[in-house]
Amino acid sequence: MKRIEIFDTTLRDGTQGMDINFNLADKLHAAKKLDEMNIDFIEGGFPFSNKKDEYFFNKIKKEHLSHSKIVSFGFTRCPDTQASSDPHIMALLNTETEYVSIVGKAWKAHVEKILHITPEQNLELIFDSISFMKSQGRKVFFDLEHFFDGWLCDKAYTEKVLKTASEAGADRLILCDTNGGTLPGQVSKILSQMNTSSYAPMGVHFHNDCGTAVANSLIALEYDNIIQVQGTVNGWGERCGNTNLCALIPDICLKTENTADIAEKLENLTHLSRYFFEVANIRPDKRQPYVGEAAFSHKAGLHTDAVLKAENLIEHVSSSAVGNYRKILLSELSGKSTVLAKMNRFGHFTKDSREVKKILKLLKEKENAGYEYEAAEASFQLLILKSLGKYRQFLELNNYHLETFKTGEAPAKTVARIFMMSEQKNIMGAGISIGPVDALNVAMRGALLPLYPFLKEINLVDYKVRIFDPQSATAAKVRVLIRTSDGIQEWDTIGVSENIIEASWEALVDSMDYYYNILRKKNS
Repeated sequence: MKRIEIFDTTLRDGTQGMDINFNLADKLHAAKKLDEMNIDFIEGGFPFSNKKDEYFFNKIKKEHLSHSKIVSFGFTRCPDTQASSDPHIMALLNTETEYVSIVGKAWKAHVEKILHITPEQNLELIFDSISFMKSQGRKVFFDLEHFFDGWLCDKAYTEKVLKTASEAGADRLILCDTNGGTLPGQVSKILSQMNTSSYAPMGVHFHNDCGTAVANSLIALEYDNIIQVQGTVNGWGERCGNTNLCALIPDICLKTENTADIAEKLENLTHLSRYFFEVANIRPDKRQPYVGEAAFSHKAGLHTDAVLKAENLIEHVSSSAVGNYRKILLSELSGKSTVLAKMNRFGHFTKDSREVKKILKLLKEKENAGYEYEAAEASFQLLILKSLGKYRQFLELNNYHLETFKTGEAPAKTVARIFMMSEQKNIMGAGISIGPVDALNVAMRGALLPLYPFLKEINLVDYKVRIFDPQSATAAKVRVLIRTSDGIQEWDTIGVSENIIEASWEALVDSMDYYYNILRKKNS
């Protein structure tokens, strides 16, 4: 068994990805989260490039991390200076981190066409930069930029780069696939040609431009002297991103004979992934391996039936191992097992129960009409309650009126008036907002709040509209999905109509109905 070092570069390489932006506070909090997960190394940023990263290193050294080592990032010295006076090197020293990452050219073509120096001069830059940092008491990870392309183009020169960095005292030699163009077969072929044990211990850093970064990393770990993998949470990074640690880490811990310190915290991996999505203000990727919402979701009737009988015959690992959970999806593909799994929380039923057959028939009718309950499970649970006769009506609508007006350059406004009956009382409410849906929401909440104080605790957090028969043009049916939260949990409801206001109203009422009929009892 080999212990693998996990090197996270989300706070540096990850922030180079499209739509990924962290402020200083975000980076500090994220570093603490990574430390809680037993990540071995956290690359905090590039102190020479911007003040935010410089401030990060000043702040993080005052924190008492329990496991992780902070790493600062920079380049080899410039050709016309010495390492002892080079501003890039000085910026690394000023961070006062025990570990530094220094990037140098390993592809001869880059040396000549980008740096405009001789191959021998490049070797001097590498040796001087690493040896100087070592003389200052730092531990050095040397990143061989474009290593795999360099090896394919001029193996002899790239070997000289490896040898020079190793002789200079580098603690790790990081083999980088900087443009992400290397395929798994090429990785295996190149590493097989190397005598990896004759150099300092190695790591790998793959980009995902061919969609093979995780596969490439796993292949590299099969070689004895390669003990470190680099990547980012959720695979973020330049262009198509980096090795996705949220896939690679469970692959290592659950699928190979290797281990990593993060194995002790693996059950928190899904939380880590979604925490980073939240900080970046991006909706989580449902289809991510292991940590995505769809990773342990089952839709086909045959799959659902099998997973309920023997989960290990359908799911390759237990969802709880990575802190995720199984989700049984509902659709016209659903069989009795799917419906049964959803109904058993409301009583004891079997596949042959009349109630199960009734719900299955109703589900398929509803989906034919445009409802999609796999994305609105709260509405489906209400459907079950109504079918079983256990539903208690939250409110009865008499009518509502909406009037939209616009004056001059001012934004349009909508006035809503609503007349309802609840708890055998006639209730009237009014509200005003820019949009008609929110105006209805304001009017309904204002009217019902005296009767139901719990409405103060729940809020709409997402609203989506989908057209699912566009051939009907402006007469098309729309599907409205609403996500609601009480600050602890979230639930999704659906409405369908040719009228977007009517579809929104249905989803909105379901969102409150669900809390009233199910969550309120569960929380009390």
